[in-house]
Amino acid sequence: MSETVCTIGVDFGTESGRVLVLDLDSGEELTVHVVPYAHGVIDRHLIGSDEPLPDDWALQHPGDWTEVIERGVPAALAEAGVSAERVAGLGVDFTSCTVLPTDAEGVPLCLTPRWQGRRHAWPKLWKHHAAQRVADRLNEVALERAEPFLERYGGRISSEWYFPKLIEIWVEDREVYEACDVFLEATDWIVWWLTGRLVRQSTTAGYKAMWSPTEGLPPTAYFAAAFPGFEHPAQKLGTRFAPLGTRAGALRPELAAKLGLSDTVAVAVGNVDSFVSVPGAGVQRPRTFVMVIGTSICDMVVDPVEVRLSGITGVARDGILPGLYGYEAGQAAVGDMLAWFVRTLGAGDDYEVFELQAADVGPGCSGLVALDWFNGNRTILADANLTGSILGLTLQTTPAEIYRALLESIAFGNRRIMDNFTAHDLALDRIVACGGIAERSPLTMQIIADVSGRMVDVPASREVPARGAALFGAVAAGAFTGIGAAVQATRPAIARTFAPDPDASAIYERVYPIFRAFHDLLGRSQPALLHELKRIRADGKAT
Repeated sequence: MSETVCTIGVDFGTESGRVLVLDLDSGEELTVHVVPYAHGVIDRHLIGSDEPLPDDWALQHPGDWTEVIERGVPAALAEAGVSAERVAGLGVDFTSCTVLPTDAEGVPLCLTPRWQGRRHAWPKLWKHHAAQRVADRLNEVALERAEPFLERYGGRISSEWYFPKLIEIWVEDREVYEACDVFLEATDWIVWWLTGRLVRQSTTAGYKAMWSPTEGLPPTAYFAAAFPGFEHPAQKLGTRFAPLGTRAGALRPELAAKLGLSDTVAVAVGNVDSFVSVPGAGVQRPRTFVMVIGTSICDMVVDPVEVRLSGITGVARDGILPGLYGYEAGQAAVGDMLAWFVRTLGAGDDYEVFELQAADVGPGCSGLVALDWFNGNRTILADANLTGSILGLTLQTTPAEIYRALLESIAFGNRRIMDNFTAHDLALDRIVACGGIAERSPLTMQIIADVSGRMVDVPASREVPARGAALFGAVAAGAFTGIGAAVQATRPAIARTFAPDPDASAIYERVYPIFRAFHDLLGRSQPALLHELKRIRADGKAT
């Protein structure tokens, strides 16, 4: 009997990379090998420097990404007992918008002696929010000019996206900008490094660079009006973008030999961690709300109809699955927020301890409402300058009650996003949740079910994004006719389902309007209050 065909999916997250080996015959995940990033998130000091980075900076080291491939792929193959002949394809996904400047040969500027001491030469992680002022200006001018493209992005451009981060370099370090031949998503860069071919994919261009296959980029006059002199928006981005599932090329022979693979292994064009999670979780149909819950939350909905609703991150045809419009939304601080609590207020206890203690608190019994804006608000306010709040504190408030309120804030923020979809006639029947918190925190999943009033399914997959990336690698290798066929052949089982508890839901129906009132007061009516607090803090640190 011949051996079954496998593919490799590599998921590049915020703190680590995961390499998954998928058996295409059975749909079984043979192994997942995790490689932590040696440098993690660079947000305090530039490597080799004692000078602190400004607030809202978040960088990464491209050497961490290549190490995931060079260490993780051979280790995963050994753990799975898979021979090189069985591997047909490889797919990757990345956090987005994570972008970096390179020279014409694809060498990151930060890895060259000339530029390694300049912070704008380093990759900017998705949660780099220092470009908010640029985003504010782009939004202001887009509204003044009534630019129609803005409707595709819920009415606001995020500081996390491509052009705010690129123009930030243009404004603050023109020498780095001029030295940069290519400014691209990390997911495209790693494919370039794997294959030796620069092939940009259409998904991040559509969601993060404001490109449309029918309309192209926003007009040059728009960029020039916002930032006079910035008149070549496509210069670093390029103008050609390949659809998802496209074969970018094969592994470079020298890299293939180093990894112990054949140089015929097909490499798919890059993808985004949240988007690959939709097929990775086995979802193909509308009316399903897919949540990828980790450091942050990314939410995805697919539908045959385009609705340009306010308060989303973006909508693009074929952006997630072919033939459907893909909608993106999300929450900017989830795992990050809980990590802050454990690190700062945990008094030596860990997540498991607080999970148990928070379960004993009960719905609404903390007397608290929290706003989960510890890293700004991604959806539906799209305001990186908002900051988190915990309201209702008393001298009797316990750490467990605060932790419970933070978990509830995740669910309330999620419901606010879902309400926005349903208010615009995009019906949502169920939730599919994946990611580390979905797997490890049944309490969070139950609270989400109770607050939303919907069933929550958690797929039986160790690493849903990496699984989705592997499926696109299979499509690129020709193992399936398309991603739909790949999903049908390999759909994971459901590990656990959480049903809303009627009593808990009734309590949350009383608390949620209070959350909405604070959300709208501090996020819409009076956002200047939190903005000014953030400015005062920054001014104080600068003196």
